[in-house]
Amino acid sequence: MAGLLPVAAAAQSLACNGYLVGKGASPATLLQTCGEPIYRQAVCVPMVQLGWILTPYRPGSPEAILANQCVPMEEWTYDRGPGTFFGIVRIYNGTIESVRDGDRGR
Repeated sequence: MAGLLPVAAAAQSLACNGYLVGKGASPATLLQTCGEPIYRQAVCVPMVQLGWILTPYRPGSPEAILANQCVPMEEWTYDRGPGTFFGIVRIYNGTIESVRDGDRGR
């Protein structure tokens, strides 16, 4: 399957049905391998972005600035079973941007 990662990449991957799905894979691969998440939500992730300020009447214009900006992403939550941590998959620009552990399920 395309987008599936070897076992060495387990830190940034979600194990489903004997396969690992991780960073760089498509949401379609994630759905095909792991099924529907228990929860989906849109999130705003603050990231430092380079911007430019134009200052008319001032020599040396434009000036570069760094500013925190909201980068819209989607988070999908997967239930890995009783007593295990939820899997949180962050999707950005049509690919998996990150995989992390959430809270422990009941």
